[in-house]
Order: sequence, then structure tokens, then C-alpha cells
Amino acid sequence: MKTLKTRLTKKVETCYCIQGEDVLLYDKALELIKNACALQMEEFNFIVFDDDNANIDLIINSCETLPMGSDKKVVLLKNLTKITENFKKKLQEYTKKPVESTCLVVFDFYNKFDFLIAEKVSAKRLDEKSLSEIISSTLKAHGKTITAEACQKLIDSCCDYFSLIKSELDKLVVVDEDEITAKMIDDLVCKETEFTVFELTDALSRRDANKAVSLLNLMEKDTKTYTLVLNHFRRLFFASISDLSDKELADLLSVKEYAVTKSRALAKNFSKIQLKNIYEMLNDVDFYIKNGQMQIENALYYLIFGVLYC
Repeated sequence: MKTLKTRLTKKVETCYCIQGEDVLLYDKALELIKNACALQMEEFNFIVFDDDNANIDLIINSCETLPMGSDKKVVLLKNLTKITENFKKKLQEYTKKPVESTCLVVFDFYNKFDFLIAEKVSAKRLDEKSLSEIISSTLKAHGKTITAEACQKLIDSCCDYFSLIKSELDKLVVVDEDEITAKMIDDLVCKETEFTVFELTDALSRRDANKAVSLLNLMEKDTKTYTLVLNHFRRLFFASISDLSDKELADLLSVKEYAVTKSRALAKNFSKIQLKNIYEMLNDVDFYIKNGQMQIENALYYLIFGVLYC
């Protein structure tokens, strides 16, 4: 993503495939591509297909039709999930001999388009250095600064998602203070549930019962949270015993590489025996819930205290 703007100044390709987990970066990439195409009369020259209207023949026809009142047109395939073999075959055939005046853009959040002949654009979470620079420059434009500790807290609370960070910055730029502090981040920023689970795991690994219970009290006691906690501890177990690379294990578990990297760091705070015992406890609790022997709220507390004293 960081090199896309430079690449576009040299040449606009006929097909771009955007992949990754940070949704705002998809829109940012599309904006850069449309600007590079100098798109005019968007009502005619910007066509969007999603799962509701993604007929492959209509898509190919749109790609092969010349733009109206503009040098270029953009055809966007947005997060399609219903991909047939016939769809793949016809789209591949088109990309082998594309129309030069059409720029086909694929939002591939679900990783369905690895087969495509296209210029790849990464929408994975940005590295912390890049995020820090974005945060500082955004605040500077509004006459504000941020401490190093506060900047790190903001990044961590948003799990390195640019989309979440941008949303929180919209709140921070209007505060009365000129300097954003760590306390302001704690008071004003909504922590991503995923990050709260990481915090919870860290507290449990340090046997900090008060913080663990406090964090659990802040979380919703629902199926989504329970599943997130369950899957998180299972990842810790697999991360501790596997010799696979982060990417290989992420592919095997059908999660993002970032989640495995974080899990491996946290798994170091537990022994393999502890993680094995926790894994077995997770399976028992899952059985109890599915058989109506335990409520989800009770299960969450049972898990937390089970981990604390394993």
C-alpha cells in the first residue's frame, strides 16, 4: 500500500487486486487509483459489482465497453464470495487480454482472487512506525502533539488498524488540550475487543486477578466475546507447540498472520503444560455450553479463574 502512489505515477495497470484486513486502506487505494485514472463522469465510468449483481458476463461486458467522456473507466469488484469455476475462467481470460482504457479493481477481503493476473496491493495493517507518523502528522495539522506513550497506547488499543485509528483521531483532534497524553487515550479511546482479549491474556499470564476480572467486567458477556476468548486461547496453545512460520500457521488456522504473531508473543508467558491444561479446559467448557450445562457469562468467569490457577 505504501508504494501504490509511486507506482501509479509511473503507470496505471489494467487490474489491481487489493488484499488484507484493514478495510479503510481499501478505500484509500481505490481513491488513489481513481485519481490516477483522472476519472470523469463517474456515473458512467465507475461501475461497482458485489455479490448481489456479480454476473461474470456483465462484468466482462463492462470491462470491454469504452469509457464515456473520460480516458479511463474503473470497474470495481467488491468483496465477492460467490466465485464459481466458470467465473474464474472467464475473468482470467479477460485479464490476459484486457482493455487498456479499463482499470479493473478487486477488493479481495476474503482472499478469493489469488488466481487473478493482477497488480497486488496490500491492505494489511501498517507497521507501527508508519502508523506513528500518520498519527503525529494528523494531530500536527490540527495544532496538537502526542506523547510517545500515548501514541503507542492508541496503536495498541486499535490493534494496529488504520481504520480504527482514524476514527479515534477524529475525536482527539477536537479536545481542548494541545498535547494528547496516555491518560487521555485511556479515557477517550474505545478499545477494540480483540485488544482487550490480548490485555486479558497478559493479565492472566502475570496472575493479576484484579485486572483480569476488571477487564472481563468491561467486556460484553455474549457469544461473540466468548468465542473470541475461546479461539484466542486455542491459538496460544497451537502457537506454542507448532514449528510452522506465522504465515503457515495463520493459513492453517484461517486467521490473519498478525493474530498468530501476537499469540506467539503472549504464549511465552505460559508453560506448554499450562497451555495444554487450558486447552483441555476450553474443550470441557465448550461441551458444557453446547449441552446447556453452563451459561456463557458463567463460562467466561470459569475460564478466567481456571487460567489464573492452572
